[in-house]
Amino acid sequence: MSWKSFFTREKKEDLDKGLEKTQKSFLSKLASSVAGKSKVDEEVLDSLEEILVSSDVSVETTLKIIENIEERVSRDKYVGTSELNGILKEEIASLLSETNVGEATDFEIPKLDNGPYVIMIVGVNGVGKTTTIGKLAYQLKKKGLKVFLGASDTFRAAAVDQLKIWAQRVDVPIVEQGMGADPASVAFDTLESAKAQGADVVLIDTAGRLHNKINLMNELTKIKRVMEKIIPGAPHDVMLVLDGSTGQNAIEQAKQFTAATEVSSLAMTKLDGTAKGGVLIGITDQFKIPVRYIGVGEGMEHLQVFNKHEFVDSLFKGSEME
Repeated sequence: MSWKSFFTREKKEDLDKGLEKTQKSFLSKLASSVAGKSKVDEEVLDSLEEILVSSDVSVETTLKIIENIEERVSRDKYVGTSELNGILKEEIASLLSETNVGEATDFEIPKLDNGPYVIMIVGVNGVGKTTTIGKLAYQLKKKGLKVFLGASDTFRAAAVDQLKIWAQRVDVPIVEQGMGADPASVAFDTLESAKAQGADVVLIDTAGRLHNKINLMNELTKIKRVMEKIIPGAPHDVMLVLDGSTGQNAIEQAKQFTAATEVSSLAMTKLDGTAKGGVLIGITDQFKIPVRYIGVGEGMEHLQVFNKHEFVDSLFKGSEME
């Protein structure tokens, strides 16, 4: 399935609306920085650096963008301020392409011979982890896949209860043992049951406590080791869920979780409620982890498969380069 068929007009409108706060904040600051100027000079670049950092693009990524533009100015001798939006758009698209390689397509769950495809979901409390799991389960089921949920976040009773509500809402099976149960035991039982019943995909929720990174690392490692016994190679994807509205805190969480486990993909939630959507650019560049899903609203369909081209297009929607 190509993006032309998958990324519908409705989804693009949802994305435009979801990134509206970030887009308006970013472009208005950019317009103010070049007001009255005809060419990109040191003063404009200093302003641009401040705008990118204040938009929660990381310092490291900001410096990379500025250096690339400086090289272009030096090479071309003259770059007009009217070209700046287009240049920035190219630079950001290029950074996202380094991680989200190739033409983006709807993520397909591979069909495995030895059991279901296993996604272990990690992230701190409050980032929208459980909601993301529920919406993802809904979308995967809608595609005709048999989905199982595993409630391995047993540190909080609310986490188990919330996941049970989502399982009922989406009408998919859930394996849970309640608060205080061994998370690895829940994961083991989930995979055993899912494999026996011919599931296509399993979503395993996990606790996200960062106050003790060693305990977190040990717990996640134990869960992975136990799952490997049931399905060799599991988990096939470790997805880190981050809250886009937290800005720099999301970068810190990414540091903590990538140190604790091998994160292989990202889901960025709550982009519709913030002007800090630039954090997605910094995180993908800094950690070289592909973004798989983004949340741009409350509805079931508002968890979108990430399309780097459409993301950049929406970010610069309304600029004079459009």
